[in-house]
Amino acid sequence: MRASRLVSLVLLLQNRGRMTAAELAAALDVSERTIYRDVEALSAAGIPLYADRGTGGGYRLVAGYRTRLTGMTSGEAGALVLAGLPDAAAQLGLGAEMAAADLKLLAALPAELRERAERVRSRFHLDAPGWWREAEETPQLSAVAAAVWDQRTIDVSYRRWDGAEVRRRLDPLGVVLKGGTWYFLARPHPEAGRPGGAAAEAPRTFRVSRVCDLHVREEVFERPDGFDLAASWAEWSREFEQSRHRMRARVRLTRRGLDLIRALSSPITAAGAEGLEPGADGWCETELRVESVPVATTEFAAYGPEIEVLEPAELRAALARHLREGAALYAR
Repeated sequence: MRASRLVSLVLLLQNRGRMTAAELAAALDVSERTIYRDVEALSAAGIPLYADRGTGGGYRLVAGYRTRLTGMTSGEAGALVLAGLPDAAAQLGLGAEMAAADLKLLAALPAELRERAERVRSRFHLDAPGWWREAEETPQLSAVAAAVWDQRTIDVSYRRWDGAEVRRRLDPLGVVLKGGTWYFLARPHPEAGRPGGAAAEAPRTFRVSRVCDLHVREEVFERPDGFDLAASWAEWSREFEQSRHRMRARVRLTRRGLDLIRALSSPITAAGAEGLEPGADGWCETELRVESVPVATTEFAAYGPEIEVLEPAELRAALARHLREGAALYAR
Protein backbone atom coordinates (compact mmCIF):
# COMPACT_ATOMS: atom_id res chain seq x y z
CA MET A 1 0.00 0.00 0.00
CA ARG A 2 2.80 2.44 0.87
CA ALA A 3 4.66 1.86 -2.42
CA SER A 4 1.46 2.61 -4.32
CA ARG A 5 0.92 5.76 -2.24
CA LEU A 6 4.47 6.98 -2.91
CA VAL A 7 3.97 6.57 -6.64
CA SER A 8 0.65 8.40 -6.40
CA LEU A 9 2.32 11.25 -4.49
CA VAL A 10 4.94 11.69 -7.23
CA LEU A 11 2.27 11.55 -9.94
CA LEU A 12 0.18 14.15 -8.14
CA LEU A 13 3.11 16.57 -8.10
CA GLN A 14 3.94 15.75 -11.70
CA ASN A 15 0.38 16.41 -12.86
CA ARG A 16 -0.57 19.34 -10.64
CA GLY A 17 2.70 21.07 -9.87
CA ARG A 18 3.28 22.55 -6.42
CA MET A 19 1.04 21.14 -3.65
CA THR A 20 1.03 21.68 0.09
CA ALA A 21 1.25 18.85 2.60
CA ALA A 22 -2.41 19.44 3.49
CA GLU A 23 -3.45 19.16 -0.17
CA LEU A 24 -1.45 15.97 -0.64
CA ALA A 25 -2.87 14.49 2.56
CA ALA A 26 -6.44 15.22 1.40
CA ALA A 27 -5.82 13.78 -2.07
CA LEU A 28 -4.28 10.57 -0.70
CA ASP A 29 -6.58 10.29 2.34
CA VAL A 30 -3.75 10.19 4.88
CA SER A 31 -2.45 12.49 7.63
CA GLU A 32 0.02 15.33 7.01
CA ARG A 33 2.51 13.52 9.24
CA THR A 34 2.36 10.58 6.79
CA ILE A 35 3.05 12.97 3.90
CA TYR A 36 6.16 14.31 5.68
CA ARG A 37 7.48 10.74 6.12
CA ASP A 38 6.68 9.86 2.50
CA VAL A 39 8.48 12.95 1.20
CA GLU A 40 11.56 12.03 3.22
CA ALA A 41 11.46 8.48 1.83
CA LEU A 42 11.16 9.76 -1.75
CA SER A 43 14.03 12.21 -1.29
CA ALA A 44 16.20 9.43 0.15
CA ALA A 45 15.36 7.31 -2.90
CA GLY A 46 16.68 10.02 -5.22
CA ILE A 47 13.42 11.56 -6.41
CA PRO A 48 14.21 15.28 -7.14
CA LEU A 49 11.54 16.66 -4.84
CA TYR A 50 11.94 19.73 -2.66
CA ALA A 51 9.90 22.10 -0.54
CA ASP A 52 9.21 25.80 -1.04
CA ARG A 53 9.00 27.53 2.32
CA GLY A 54 6.70 30.33 3.41
CA THR A 55 3.31 31.55 2.19
CA GLY A 56 2.27 29.87 -1.03
CA GLY A 57 4.90 27.21 -0.58
CA GLY A 58 4.60 23.47 -0.84
CA TYR A 59 6.28 20.48 -2.42
CA ARG A 60 7.21 20.21 -6.08
CA LEU A 61 9.43 18.28 -8.44
CA VAL A 62 12.49 19.69 -10.19
CA ALA A 63 11.41 21.29 -13.46
CA GLY A 64 11.41 18.79 -16.32
CA TYR A 65 11.39 15.67 -14.14
CA ARG A 66 8.90 13.00 -15.22
CA THR A 67 8.55 9.61 -13.56
CA ARG A 68 8.35 6.46 -15.64
CA LEU A 69 6.46 4.66 -12.87
CA THR A 70 3.19 4.73 -14.81
CA GLY A 71 2.65 1.01 -15.24
CA MET A 72 -0.88 0.09 -14.12
CA THR A 73 -1.86 -2.75 -11.87
CA SER A 74 -4.60 -5.14 -13.00
CA GLY A 75 -7.04 -3.53 -10.59
CA GLU A 76 -6.27 -0.05 -11.90
CA ALA A 77 -6.63 -1.17 -15.51
CA GLY A 78 -10.02 -2.72 -14.71
CA ALA A 79 -11.12 0.45 -12.94
CA LEU A 80 -10.51 2.49 -16.10
CA VAL A 81 -13.65 0.91 -17.58
CA LEU A 82 -15.55 2.95 -14.96
CA ALA A 83 -13.67 6.18 -15.67
CA GLY A 84 -16.90 8.06 -16.32
CA LEU A 85 -18.56 6.71 -13.17
CA PRO A 86 -16.35 7.47 -10.16
CA ASP A 87 -19.23 6.91 -7.73
CA ALA A 88 -19.92 3.51 -9.28
CA ALA A 89 -16.24 2.58 -9.00
CA ALA A 90 -16.27 3.53 -5.33
CA GLN A 91 -19.38 1.44 -4.65
CA LEU A 92 -17.70 -1.54 -6.31
CA GLY A 93 -14.70 -1.13 -4.03
CA LEU A 94 -12.49 0.27 -6.80
CA GLY A 95 -12.31 3.88 -5.62
CA ALA A 96 -8.61 3.81 -4.73
CA GLU A 97 -7.72 1.92 -7.93
CA MET A 98 -9.73 4.41 -9.97
CA ALA A 99 -7.88 7.36 -8.45
CA ALA A 100 -4.47 5.71 -8.96
CA ALA A 101 -5.25 4.72 -12.55
CA ASP A 102 -6.45 8.23 -13.27
CA LEU A 103 -3.19 9.71 -12.01
CA LYS A 104 -1.11 7.28 -14.08
CA LEU A 105 -3.16 7.96 -17.18
CA LEU A 106 -2.65 11.71 -16.84
CA ALA A 107 1.05 11.24 -16.15
CA ALA A 108 1.47 9.20 -19.33
CA LEU A 109 -0.07 11.92 -21.50
CA PRO A 110 1.92 14.70 -23.18
CA ALA A 111 1.40 18.12 -21.62
CA GLU A 112 -1.04 19.35 -24.28
CA LEU A 113 -3.19 16.23 -24.08
CA ARG A 114 -3.11 16.29 -20.28
CA GLU A 115 -4.38 19.88 -20.35
CA ARG A 116 -7.19 18.85 -22.69
CA ALA A 117 -8.13 15.91 -20.44
CA GLU A 118 -8.29 18.20 -17.42
CA ARG A 119 -10.45 20.64 -19.37
CA VAL A 120 -12.89 17.88 -20.36
CA ARG A 121 -13.11 16.73 -16.73
CA SER A 122 -13.88 20.26 -15.53
CA ARG A 123 -16.65 20.73 -18.12
CA PHE A 124 -18.47 17.39 -18.29
CA HIS A 125 -19.95 15.30 -15.49
CA LEU A 126 -22.05 12.14 -15.58
CA ASP A 127 -24.69 11.68 -12.84
CA ALA A 128 -26.32 8.28 -13.41
CA PRO A 129 -29.27 8.18 -10.93
CA GLY A 130 -32.59 9.76 -11.92
CA TRP A 131 -34.11 12.82 -10.28
CA TRP A 132 -35.73 12.60 -6.84
CA ARG A 133 -34.15 9.26 -6.13
CA GLU A 134 -32.06 8.38 -3.12
CA ALA A 135 -29.18 6.03 -3.75
CA GLU A 136 -29.97 2.51 -2.55
CA GLU A 137 -27.96 0.95 0.23
CA THR A 138 -25.92 -1.88 -1.29
CA PRO A 139 -23.60 -3.20 1.46
CA GLN A 140 -23.09 -6.50 -0.42
CA LEU A 141 -22.15 -4.92 -3.76
CA SER A 142 -18.38 -5.20 -3.45
CA ALA A 143 -18.70 -8.85 -2.33
CA VAL A 144 -20.95 -9.64 -5.30
CA ALA A 145 -18.53 -7.91 -7.67
CA ALA A 146 -15.56 -9.82 -6.22
CA ALA A 147 -17.41 -13.14 -6.62
CA VAL A 148 -18.20 -12.24 -10.24
CA TRP A 149 -14.54 -11.46 -10.91
CA ASP A 150 -13.19 -14.58 -9.17
CA GLN A 151 -15.97 -16.86 -10.49
CA ARG A 152 -16.85 -17.99 -6.99
CA THR A 153 -20.20 -19.53 -6.07
CA ILE A 154 -22.18 -17.60 -3.46
CA ASP A 155 -24.91 -18.42 -0.95
CA VAL A 156 -27.31 -15.51 -0.52
CA SER A 157 -30.30 -14.66 1.58
CA TYR A 158 -32.51 -12.68 -0.80
CA ARG A 159 -35.62 -10.59 -0.14
CA ARG A 160 -38.13 -11.04 -2.97
CA TRP A 161 -40.48 -8.35 -4.27
CA ASP A 162 -43.26 -9.67 -2.00
CA GLY A 163 -41.08 -9.36 1.12
CA ALA A 164 -40.42 -13.08 1.51
CA GLU A 165 -36.80 -14.01 2.27
CA VAL A 166 -35.35 -16.99 0.39
CA ARG A 167 -31.98 -18.75 0.26
CA ARG A 168 -30.22 -19.21 -3.06
CA ARG A 169 -26.93 -20.76 -4.20
CA LEU A 170 -25.80 -18.86 -7.28
CA ASP A 171 -23.01 -18.57 -9.81
CA PRO A 172 -22.77 -14.76 -10.38
CA LEU A 173 -21.96 -13.85 -13.97
CA GLY A 174 -22.06 -10.05 -14.13
CA VAL A 175 -23.02 -6.78 -12.47
CA VAL A 176 -25.15 -4.05 -14.08
CA LEU A 177 -25.86 -0.44 -13.05
CA LYS A 178 -29.24 0.67 -14.42
CA GLY A 179 -30.55 4.16 -13.64
CA GLY A 180 -28.67 4.30 -10.36
CA THR A 181 -29.80 0.81 -9.27
CA TRP A 182 -27.39 -2.14 -9.07
CA TYR A 183 -28.35 -5.60 -10.35
CA PHE A 184 -26.44 -8.81 -10.88
CA LEU A 185 -27.07 -11.69 -13.26
CA ALA A 186 -26.51 -15.16 -11.84
CA ARG A 187 -27.15 -18.76 -12.81
CA PRO A 188 -28.62 -21.16 -10.23
CA HIS A 189 -25.74 -23.33 -9.07
CA PRO A 190 -25.96 -26.99 -10.21
CA GLU A 191 -27.02 -29.20 -7.33
CA ALA A 192 -24.75 -32.09 -6.37
CA GLY A 193 -25.79 -35.27 -8.11
CA ARG A 194 -27.69 -33.40 -10.82
CA PRO A 195 -25.05 -32.87 -13.52
CA GLY A 196 -26.20 -30.36 -16.09
CA GLY A 197 -29.51 -29.79 -14.30
CA ALA A 198 -29.38 -26.24 -13.03
CA ALA A 199 -26.45 -25.45 -15.32
CA ALA A 200 -28.88 -25.48 -18.24
CA GLU A 201 -31.05 -22.80 -16.63
CA ALA A 202 -30.86 -19.30 -18.04
CA PRO A 203 -29.30 -16.62 -15.84
CA ARG A 204 -31.70 -14.73 -13.59
CA THR A 205 -31.56 -11.12 -12.50
CA PHE A 206 -31.28 -10.05 -8.85
CA ARG A 207 -31.35 -6.60 -7.24
CA VAL A 208 -28.23 -6.08 -5.13
CA SER A 209 -30.04 -4.00 -2.48
CA ARG A 210 -32.25 -7.01 -1.70
CA VAL A 211 -29.32 -9.24 -0.78
CA CYS A 212 -29.65 -9.49 3.01
CA ASP A 213 -26.72 -11.80 3.62
CA LEU A 214 -23.98 -13.29 1.44
CA HIS A 215 -21.38 -16.02 1.86
CA VAL A 216 -18.68 -16.61 -0.75
CA ARG A 217 -17.90 -20.30 -1.16
CA GLU A 218 -14.50 -21.81 -1.93
CA GLU A 219 -15.63 -23.54 -5.12
CA VAL A 220 -14.97 -21.90 -8.47
CA PHE A 221 -17.55 -22.29 -11.26
CA GLU A 222 -17.13 -22.31 -15.03
CA ARG A 223 -18.78 -19.47 -16.91
CA PRO A 224 -21.22 -20.58 -19.64
CA ASP A 225 -19.64 -20.67 -23.09
CA GLY A 226 -20.58 -17.64 -25.14
CA PHE A 227 -22.26 -15.77 -22.28
CA ASP A 228 -22.64 -12.09 -23.25
CA LEU A 229 -23.52 -9.85 -20.29
CA ALA A 230 -24.70 -6.88 -22.36
CA ALA A 231 -26.85 -9.04 -24.64
CA SER A 232 -28.31 -11.01 -21.71
CA TRP A 233 -29.19 -7.80 -19.86
CA ALA A 234 -30.79 -6.27 -22.98
CA GLU A 235 -32.91 -9.41 -23.50
CA TRP A 236 -33.99 -9.54 -19.85
CA SER A 237 -34.83 -5.82 -19.81
CA ARG A 238 -36.95 -6.16 -22.93
CA GLU A 239 -38.83 -9.18 -21.56
CA PHE A 240 -39.28 -7.49 -18.18
CA GLU A 241 -40.79 -4.35 -19.69
CA GLN A 242 -43.08 -6.36 -21.95
CA SER A 243 -44.22 -8.61 -19.10
CA ARG A 244 -45.28 -5.62 -17.01
CA HIS A 245 -47.75 -4.44 -19.69
CA ARG A 246 -50.14 -7.38 -19.95
CA MET A 247 -53.46 -5.50 -19.86
CA ARG A 248 -55.04 -3.75 -22.84
CA ALA A 249 -57.21 -0.70 -22.39
CA ARG A 250 -59.48 0.93 -24.97
CA VAL A 251 -59.39 4.71 -24.49
CA ARG A 252 -60.31 8.03 -26.07
CA LEU A 253 -57.77 10.85 -26.08
CA THR A 254 -57.89 14.56 -26.85
CA ARG A 255 -55.06 16.43 -28.58
CA ARG A 256 -53.76 17.36 -25.13
CA GLY A 257 -54.09 13.72 -24.09
CA LEU A 258 -51.84 12.66 -26.96
CA ASP A 259 -49.19 15.06 -25.71
CA LEU A 260 -49.58 13.87 -22.13
CA ILE A 261 -49.23 10.19 -22.97
CA ARG A 262 -45.72 10.78 -24.33
CA ALA A 263 -44.73 12.62 -21.15
CA LEU A 264 -46.54 10.63 -18.44
CA SER A 265 -46.66 7.05 -19.69
CA SER A 266 -44.06 4.44 -20.53
CA PRO A 267 -42.89 4.09 -24.15
CA ILE A 268 -44.76 0.76 -24.37
CA THR A 269 -48.04 2.43 -23.39
CA ALA A 270 -47.38 5.50 -25.55
CA ALA A 271 -46.69 3.31 -28.59
CA GLY A 272 -50.44 2.69 -28.87
CA ALA A 273 -51.01 6.38 -29.64
CA GLU A 274 -48.21 6.70 -32.17
CA GLY A 275 -49.22 8.71 -35.24
CA LEU A 276 -52.81 9.36 -34.11
CA GLU A 277 -54.69 12.58 -34.86
CA PRO A 278 -57.96 13.71 -33.24
CA GLY A 279 -61.10 13.57 -35.38
CA ALA A 280 -63.61 16.33 -36.03
CA ASP A 281 -64.98 15.96 -32.50
CA GLY A 282 -61.47 16.53 -31.00
CA TRP A 283 -61.04 12.92 -29.88
CA CYS A 284 -59.26 9.81 -31.17
CA GLU A 285 -59.75 6.22 -30.05
CA THR A 286 -57.01 3.62 -29.57
CA GLU A 287 -55.88 0.59 -27.59
CA LEU A 288 -53.07 0.98 -25.05
CA ARG A 289 -50.98 -1.61 -23.23
CA VAL A 290 -50.91 -0.96 -19.48
CA GLU A 291 -49.52 -2.75 -16.43
CA SER A 292 -52.57 -3.32 -14.24
CA VAL A 293 -55.79 -1.70 -13.04
CA PRO A 294 -54.17 0.00 -9.99
CA VAL A 295 -51.20 1.31 -11.98
CA ALA A 296 -53.32 2.48 -14.91
CA THR A 297 -55.81 4.15 -12.54
CA THR A 298 -53.11 6.27 -10.93
CA GLU A 299 -51.48 6.96 -14.30
CA PHE A 300 -54.63 7.99 -16.18
CA ALA A 301 -55.87 10.10 -13.27
CA ALA A 302 -53.05 12.53 -14.08
CA TYR A 303 -54.59 13.11 -17.53
CA GLY A 304 -57.71 14.69 -16.03
CA PRO A 305 -60.40 15.27 -18.67
CA GLU A 306 -58.02 14.52 -21.56
CA ILE A 307 -58.67 10.75 -21.48
CA GLU A 308 -61.71 8.49 -21.21
CA VAL A 309 -61.34 4.78 -20.53
CA LEU A 310 -63.87 2.73 -22.51
CA GLU A 311 -62.68 -0.79 -21.69
CA PRO A 312 -62.18 -2.87 -19.66
CA ALA A 313 -65.13 -2.05 -17.42
CA GLU A 314 -63.06 -2.79 -14.30
CA LEU A 315 -60.51 -0.09 -15.17
CA ARG A 316 -63.22 2.41 -16.18
CA ALA A 317 -65.01 1.91 -12.86
CA ALA A 318 -61.77 2.16 -10.85
CA LEU A 319 -60.76 5.38 -12.58
CA ALA A 320 -64.23 6.92 -12.15
CA ARG A 321 -64.22 6.03 -8.45
CA HIS A 322 -60.73 7.45 -8.01
CA LEU A 323 -61.67 10.75 -9.68
CA ARG A 324 -64.95 11.07 -7.74
CA GLU A 325 -63.19 10.53 -4.42
CA GLY A 326 -60.59 13.12 -5.31
CA ALA A 327 -63.20 15.65 -6.42
CA ALA A 328 -65.16 15.09 -3.21
CA LEU A 329 -62.19 16.33 -1.16
CA TYR A 330 -62.39 19.71 -2.89
CA ALA A 331 -66.19 19.99 -2.95
CA ARG A 332 -66.35 20.96 0.71
